[in-house]
Amino acid sequence: MSQCILFVLTSHDSKGPADATDDVPSGFYLSWVSHPYNVLMEAGFSVDFVSPKGGKTYVDGLNLDYPVNAELWHDAKLRGATENTLAPLQIDPDVYAAILYAGGHAMMWNFPDNVELAAIAARIYEDGGVVSAVCHGPAGLVNIKLSDGHYLVADKVISAFTHDEERAVGLYDTAPFMLADVLQERGARHLSAVNFQAQIVVSERLVTGQNPISANGVAEAMLTLLASNVDGRA
Repeated sequence: MSQCILFVLTSHDSKGPADATDDVPSGFYLSWVSHPYNVLMEAGFSVDFVSPKGGKTYVDGLNLDYPVNAELWHDAKLRGATENTLAPLQIDPDVYAAILYAGGHAMMWNFPDNVELAAIAARIYEDGGVVSAVCHGPAGLVNIKLSDGHYLVADKVISAFTHDEERAVGLYDTAPFMLADVLQERGARHLSAVNFQAQIVVSERLVTGQNPISANGVAEAMLTLLASNVDGRA
């Protein structure tokens, strides 16, 4: 089995469309990268970083009081990899055992319609690998289609940031769509937990987490699937 995992970060820098002039800055939440990264690296996996446009990314939730956040941020090589990401066209899906869509509100604006990333995730999944996402990361799942034309999320149970959580953070009217609604339109069953309580859902080889506190659990669930070498992925 491959020992490399692909993390998808955002190329978008705000809670709003690219042409807006009054949006609040955003990006990927550092904790939702640093915690899964730490879990997977300690288990012996390596991680590459990609974003929809490649190159520069943007960070939100830069809380360095958490040691795992500070460790990533102060590691010049690792931080450089998150700030200068690979572009989708540089990615060979066959190299990766899994793909993880990181969270952050900015993902809602540039994950769903990126066909290159969708094709990479579909290839990894159909080759027996694991697809995962946390919080707003499932925005990257909504338009992934498999080779049979069906949506990846169809007939699967999914967890993602909920309507109530959007209301709680004051962004219900800002988000371009509600993740639960679109996932269900694609044929998924959205499973929600109490606001900001950890929830990790495994459905075949798709792992999703509802909110920030679910990030560690998503990585741990990925490890369980990867250890079982489901479908014999080499």
